[in-house]
Amino acid sequence: MSTPSRPTAALSADEVNEAIRRLLVRAGGRLSSPADRAEYARLVVQWAATQRVGLIDAA
Repeated sequence: MSTPSRPTAALSADEVNEAIRRLLVRAGGRLSSPADRAEYARLVVQWAATQRVGLIDAA
């Protein structure tokens, strides 16, 4: 499992989305290991957080 070079909180929605894509490609499109599923869940939560920040900034 790879980690980004900077803190995950600093990643943009596009960067998180790209990390999700890389994970799925690396996993062959199937999240069969517990580690892959955990990483995917962490990234989805992080992506959702970037969306909330975007909504707050737009208000």
